[in-house]
Amino acid sequence: MKQLIYLFLLFLSGLATFSCAKQSSPMGGPRDEDPPLLIESLPKDQSVNTKPERIVLTFDEFVGLDNPGKGVVITPKANKDLVEFTALKNSITVLLKQDLEDSTTYVLDFQKSVVDISERNPAENLRLVFSTGNQIDSLNISGQLRFPLSDSKEDYKNVLVGIYPLNDSTDVFSAPPYYLAQVDTVGKFSLKNLKSGHYRAYAWKDVNGNLKADYKSEEYDFLPDTISLTPETTDSLFFNLTKADLTPIKILRSSNFGKNFDIILNRNPLLNEVENDLLGKDLFYVQGEKRLRFFPKKPILDSIPIKISLQDSVGFSSDSLIWAKFPDSGRKPEKLDIQINSGKSFYQDLDIQLTFNKPVNQINLDSLQLKIDSLFIPIQKHMLSFVDSSKRDVLHIKAFLADSLQTELVTLIAPDSTFQDIEGEYNEKKVEANYRKLLRKNLADGISGEVIGTEGPLIIQLINGKKEITYQQVLDTKTKFSFSLLDPGTYTLRVIEDSNGNGIWDPSNYMQRKLAERVFYYKGEDQTRDLIIRGGWTIEDLLISATPATGLHKNEK
Repeated sequence: MKQLIYLFLLFLSGLATFSCAKQSSPMGGPRDEDPPLLIESLPKDQSVNTKPERIVLTFDEFVGLDNPGKGVVITPKANKDLVEFTALKNSITVLLKQDLEDSTTYVLDFQKSVVDISERNPAENLRLVFSTGNQIDSLNISGQLRFPLSDSKEDYKNVLVGIYPLNDSTDVFSAPPYYLAQVDTVGKFSLKNLKSGHYRAYAWKDVNGNLKADYKSEEYDFLPDTISLTPETTDSLFFNLTKADLTPIKILRSSNFGKNFDIILNRNPLLNEVENDLLGKDLFYVQGEKRLRFFPKKPILDSIPIKISLQDSVGFSSDSLIWAKFPDSGRKPEKLDIQINSGKSFYQDLDIQLTFNKPVNQINLDSLQLKIDSLFIPIQKHMLSFVDSSKRDVLHIKAFLADSLQTELVTLIAPDSTFQDIEGEYNEKKVEANYRKLLRKNLADGISGEVIGTEGPLIIQLINGKKEITYQQVLDTKTKFSFSLLDPGTYTLRVIEDSNGNGIWDPSNYMQRKLAERVFYYKGEDQTRDLIIRGGWTIEDLLISATPATGLHKNEK
């Protein structure tokens, strides 16, 4: 009896062990790093004279899908809302719930959307090509792009390139392109299996995944010239992606704000011109966030005309005539606020900039001074200047400090009540701002070089590690540049091709078919933008290449 009980218990123990072994995953063994391999497709790759409603891909292992709605690129363009993807065991099914065009080559590029179940390894180079006609279109075009104003390593994730037939009334802002390609990790792209014809080309960073460009929030570029695709085409494409808001600037409304008068804009202007006989004498204004605020010295009861000309960053302009009143008001004025460019380095010419939220009416020079060690230097009237006398909101204090002052710390001191604004408000807090004086013995002697492949006007900039423009030079016609007596450090050397000579970088304007001004960087032997400048050193013969050009360029053979 005991023997029977023992045998029974042994049987149950073995059954439990067997059951557990069936449910557990096998332990040990190498990790599966092999991508799924395509065994068969229906229709077959490179098929002709076919209009499939269902596409089936069969793999050598169980597979799944990773965001196919965004990751799978179908060209020519298809309505993604009418495409259905499903995964079952070792197969992927694509339902095309739409009519396909006649005599057209279709490409399904699955990118990294098909993965194995075990380790999520994506299938590599998975593309299916078929034609609804009797031949496969075989024309290709390739190229490269970049983000010329990127402060760090360029991120090409979600960057797309697309072309539209010349007779297509849509563009990259209104509809997905006819042919589409994703950009690789180094900014290169290739559009394949194209039909001969004439096209317009665009590139953009598709952040929201709608296969269109949003000019308010996404970088983009376009080619102003038509691409003509033939078997003999050897052109390649090049794009510079930047942001350029195409919303025309305009006045939204105007109204009183206490004793003052506000003009509200839909966006910040790059330039503005204001005309009125009282401006700069009894009437002043400041530019705020999407706003111009006018301040009278005293109430103005009758309506007065204010002519305003606005220009935005892409070149749109707007001219308006506004009638404004400035009645007395019991509204309490805002406090006077001051922003100052403290922490800046300088050699001998100290330039202090103070920015006020309101026009400044009076400055008490008796309390305004520079502290150098234990020495106090009074600020004199000739050292002061306003950027714009009709605004009086940006004040420069300039002082020359010779090498004989062997100090590295200079402090601006402005006690409370030093500055009074147009509404009678004083600064309530003491202002102290420190600046670092550079000593000659620690400076680099200089750098020099040349920009090749372009001509002036050019803007040459040295940008420090904080992404600030530390040194700048404008070349009107020549292409050779030089900087002397530089603060040692690691810089980026940037060149702006200032085509219109306005002294700033201008973005593109698609409506006017105007490209963004080109930007180039110096790259060292290690192909990085880092330019290391050391004290006491001179760096000569730096070369900055202005190629490749934006747009079409011929491939070298």
